[in-house]
Amino acid sequence: MSRFFTQGDSSSESSSSDEEELYSEEEGEKKSDEESSEEEDASDEEASSSSDEGGKSGVSKFLRDVASSDESEDEDKVTVVKSAKDKRLEELEGVVKIIDNAIKINDWSSISTEFDKLNRQVTKITTSEKAPKAYVKTISDLEDFMNEAIAKQKVSTKKMNATNARGLNAMKQKIKRNNKDYVTDIEKYREDKFEYMMSEEEEEVAPVEKPKKPSRIYVEGLDAGDDEGFSMVGRGGKTLQYTPESILKHLRSIVESRGKKNTDRAEQIRIMEKLLEVADTPYRTIRVLLTLISTRFDLTTGSTATFMSQENWKMAEHEFGTLLETLEANDNMVVLENAEEWEDDDKPPQPVAGQMLKIPGSIVSVVERLDDELTRSLQHIDPHTAEYIERLTDEQALYTNIIRALLYVENLKRNASLELSDDGANRVVMRRLEHVYFKPAQVVTILEETAWNGIPAQLNSEITPRANNSDVDSLVQTLSTYLFKHSADIIRARAYLCQVYYFALHDQYYKARDMLLMSHLQETIGNFPINTQILFNRTLVQVGLCAFRANLVYESQNTLQEICGSGRQKELLAQGVMIQRYSQVTPEQERLERQRQLPFHMHINLELLECVYLTCSMLLEIPLLAQTGSSPDIKKRIISKTYRRLLEFHERQIFTGPPENTRDHVMQASRALAAGEWKKSADLINSIKIWELMAESDKIKAMLSAQIQEEGLRTYLFTYAPFYDTLAVSTLASMFELSESKVAAVVSKMISHEELAAALDQVNSAIIFRKGVELSRLQSLALTLSDKASGLIEANERTLEQRTQGTANAFERQGGQGGRGGRGGRGNRGGQRGDRGGSRTRGGQQFGGGALGGAIKA
Repeated sequence: MSRFFTQGDSSSESSSSDEEELYSEEEGEKKSDEESSEEEDASDEEASSSSDEGGKSGVSKFLRDVASSDESEDEDKVTVVKSAKDKRLEELEGVVKIIDNAIKINDWSSISTEFDKLNRQVTKITTSEKAPKAYVKTISDLEDFMNEAIAKQKVSTKKMNATNARGLNAMKQKIKRNNKDYVTDIEKYREDKFEYMMSEEEEEVAPVEKPKKPSRIYVEGLDAGDDEGFSMVGRGGKTLQYTPESILKHLRSIVESRGKKNTDRAEQIRIMEKLLEVADTPYRTIRVLLTLISTRFDLTTGSTATFMSQENWKMAEHEFGTLLETLEANDNMVVLENAEEWEDDDKPPQPVAGQMLKIPGSIVSVVERLDDELTRSLQHIDPHTAEYIERLTDEQALYTNIIRALLYVENLKRNASLELSDDGANRVVMRRLEHVYFKPAQVVTILEETAWNGIPAQLNSEITPRANNSDVDSLVQTLSTYLFKHSADIIRARAYLCQVYYFALHDQYYKARDMLLMSHLQETIGNFPINTQILFNRTLVQVGLCAFRANLVYESQNTLQEICGSGRQKELLAQGVMIQRYSQVTPEQERLERQRQLPFHMHINLELLECVYLTCSMLLEIPLLAQTGSSPDIKKRIISKTYRRLLEFHERQIFTGPPENTRDHVMQASRALAAGEWKKSADLINSIKIWELMAESDKIKAMLSAQIQEEGLRTYLFTYAPFYDTLAVSTLASMFELSESKVAAVVSKMISHEELAAALDQVNSAIIFRKGVELSRLQSLALTLSDKASGLIEANERTLEQRTQGTANAFERQGGQGGRGGRGGRGNRGGQRGDRGGSRTRGGQQFGGGALGGAIKA
């Protein structure tokens, strides 16, 4: 009998355990096994206790006293199991308590942090239900408290600290966006708070099994999904359908996720491409395009990619063109940087007749970013490959969009009600000028014609009319003049330098030189940004090359001296990074330096630059070196230290082979010119292959040959003038293959500049040298020794004066007391020395200099 009841008891316990397992289904199998094992242990203990009590069995087993009931209650408390929903509600209540405590101490920073945590908890609970009423109460009270805090802040004289102010501003935006979804619940709560919260206790919600989140489901007759009837699904298994009404909500969620970690930008771009397909109004199309272009630019931000891929760039450029077409077709909509954002995502704004609908965005910034991304990609592509040429072809599409953006900005400026500044137009005009100034006129003409052919005929520019696109000089002049009038210091300076560069590139040397000197930029260029300093260096170099092409050797060498004499041409022209062995450059500085590098098609040939500089230095230095042989006073004058150093190094070489590079050619030509072999020097200079890169290379070579002949004549006269009394002009003309009139002109110039002590006899056509003026080698050395001795004496006197300041008479010897003569026992010698010292006091302390001083005085 007792056994029967024991079995019945265990069955009842197992049934109760089944109910508990049903109740706590989400807790898993492990927990249920532990419970069943605990129950079995409990049943064993009960069985043993029944045997101890004297063999109670049958009905008596169910008759328990108070102690046994208390034990059963304790067991029930231990085995309480909570569902997942209850746990989440408890976590929600914990966050609400933290927010309440933060409200009491006015800690908005903590409120902002906990509010985000609260929203995350709610999203887990409200997948298929309404929001918990505790959550509705919290957000409603938060909004009221926030409004009170803002009102107090406006009246109060005491300012909130920075952390609290940031938290308050953040909560202002968060509550404004968040409470839109719970407007009806908040209104119900505010109507009767007590009734609203009490009704929550009466409601009982049956536990609902959490649906699994499928990645794709099949939907019949759904065209908006993927192929073969499949469609993307979102949270809770709901199908994501892209409709025109949902466009603004999708865009807001995408914009809010910008800058956050683990954001799949590629997926966002795919979503926006689908939104663009379903956009049914110009407003929605413009909003989608602005967000889509910005997201494409974000693909390279914060990623390992250093530049935008060509495919993405072309897509962004195409979408920008579509955006401009949409704006041109809808005059009542404008994109402005200072426009207010539309907050209502359910109801788009409706344009009012006679008024402009302002959309937040920036056309100018998009153009600048497209330009920067193209430049960045050209910096990283190998310039000696076909890929670089292919990428360079995209510049035409970019230039067309720059002109269209300028037309759009001009159109906005015509509307006086918008009150736009000149900044946007200045930035676009500057970008256009930067694409033009370094190109030859023929290339710019093709660029302009192609760009205007791709722009609708009804569009025209007031700054640069369509009819004047063939005159490149007028185009550069117009763009530069516009920026002079309307822009600030930096843009004005860049425009000025671009115009000077263009003039120098097209052989207008005197105009470029005068503009550069009148600007006085060389005095203040150190205060400008590094990019502007690089442009100044490029302009300076181009002016020097222009002077060389104009046969102005001295002006060319003087202009190029500052850049080429430093030995840092690559770095100063932003055509390469020079990494020195012991440099203290940080990785960040090196990265910025690489970002400033110019694309290869904008480079100035450094080998040509060095060749021009060394050639000009040779033509100036060789006659100067010959002149210092007879006039030691000029020896201190050095035109180019770089050239002198290279020449001395070349002369120290024991064996000199045939020239291999540009520098070797110039050095060997210099030695030949100094020796009077002007033909050999001209052949060596003309054999440099780099001259072929210049326009009209034959004309350049002829100019160099004539210049070498003239400088060879000057060198010959400086070197051999002391050995002649008279010299026939015809002799010099035959030696250097010059006309007699040219020789007479060169000699007259040297005489007038007092470089040559001679006279020109025009009757006999001869040069008469004045004797006694030119010194021999021995006389020159004697004068040099005299100068050095005089300098040594002056240095000694200055040193003595510095050491005896305040004690001028400390070392004077008067009478017998001077020197050591004052000592007893040596009076005679002291007296004699005293006499000698006394004879010296008439002129103070004097140094006769001994035999050397006598020779110098004589």
